[in-house]
Amino acid sequence: MSEHTHPQAQAPTVFHEAVHQPHEEGPHATLRGYLIGFVLSVILTALPFYYVMSGSLHDNLVTALVIMGLAGVQIIVHMVFFLHMSPKAEGGWSLMALAFTLIILGIALAGSLWVMYHMNANMMPMSMEDARQLP
Repeated sequence: MSEHTHPQAQAPTVFHEAVHQPHEEGPHATLRGYLIGFVLSVILTALPFYYVMSGSLHDNLVTALVIMGLAGVQIIVHMVFFLHMSPKAEGGWSLMALAFTLIILGIALAGSLWVMYHMNANMMPMSMEDARQLP
């Protein structure tokens, strides 16, 4: 048995090499990353409240657009800092999910604004006399 080696001491098989080869991992969660995400989330939540309560933008349309923009940025902050989406994670599929989310976000925001504008524009004006006759 001196010339023969033990069966387990043979050269590694393809399966064995595939299991132990280093693979590319996604970004790791760090306390610093979570704190940056948290601070950005707090800022992106406080700014819309400030703009609405102070009336500093002076125009309702501008205020609505700024709030919608900040909401979109906050979604991206959550996806990057808390869900760890990047081009390296999961072979780029998480980035595709981010792009899909942005498309759905755009459709939802544009649709909401369109519906609200047309609901306001197409409402029948009601005088006070008409309102008093309602049951």
